[in-house]
Amino acid sequence: MKVAIITDSAANLLPETLKKYSNLFVVPLMIVVDEKSYRDQVEISADEVYQLLDDHHVSTSLPSMDDLNALLDKLKKEGYTDALVINLSSGLSGTYNAFRLAFEHVEGIHITHIDSRTLGGGLSILVEEACEMVKQNKPIPEIVEKIKKIRYEDSIALYTINTLKYLRKGGRIGKVEGTIGNILHIKPVITVNDDGVYVTVSKGFGIQRSFLAMKDLLVEKFKAAAIDLIVHFGDDLEKARQLGESLKKVLNIRNISLSKLTPVLGIHTGPMMFAYVARTV
Repeated sequence: MKVAIITDSAANLLPETLKKYSNLFVVPLMIVVDEKSYRDQVEISADEVYQLLDDHHVSTSLPSMDDLNALLDKLKKEGYTDALVINLSSGLSGTYNAFRLAFEHVEGIHITHIDSRTLGGGLSILVEEACEMVKQNKPIPEIVEKIKKIRYEDSIALYTINTLKYLRKGGRIGKVEGTIGNILHIKPVITVNDDGVYVTVSKGFGIQRSFLAMKDLLVEKFKAAAIDLIVHFGDDLEKARQLGESLKKVLNIRNISLSKLTPVLGIHTGPMMFAYVARTV
């Protein structure tokens, strides 16, 4: 059995992760700027997107099914017998359902398809775990069960933003807006719940209070347990580095990575965002 891992670019995988696993493949979502489409992270960068956000019509779109079908054809020619596909939350995008429909017509490769009910770093940790377990020749049902346990029991993803205008503009506001209203200085702490949609779990008067709330939620969940941590950021790497260092003082962090948010997600958060994604190890 030869197993490929497929995800979409909302997984926000680091370049070194993509280099590490030769059987890991990413189908890019599309970013539309003034009616012209670009492949996320392939044909347009996060910095370019942030520069365009306020003065151009910028939106996201589903991955090209031509890209997906071309990838599946390539995998079959390379002798892959199975594909484990892990997509971003169906509650936040039509990507999972688009893949599901495409898979109904696929022959010659056995596909196991998972709705992660998350995105960004929350998705990337599931993808990386799947890659490691495939490397260890673990059976796919065992991998699926482990992924579910990580997603629903052993991890947490939290983020805060300086403005809701990008979430509102992109139609990704979910249950957030009703919680914080339109009070200017209240900043939400947002997570993706088990249904795969955005919900507010806390809020603070100003973004610094939101950082404190996010830290407290991490400490409450993990206590002294060893964790791996991802700090996502929009366009402020230095602040992300400072936040990561501050968390080392209160959490048992084994590995920490700073990850610039992929533009297909950054469109909906804006450049002033920070996220903590952590899992037990």
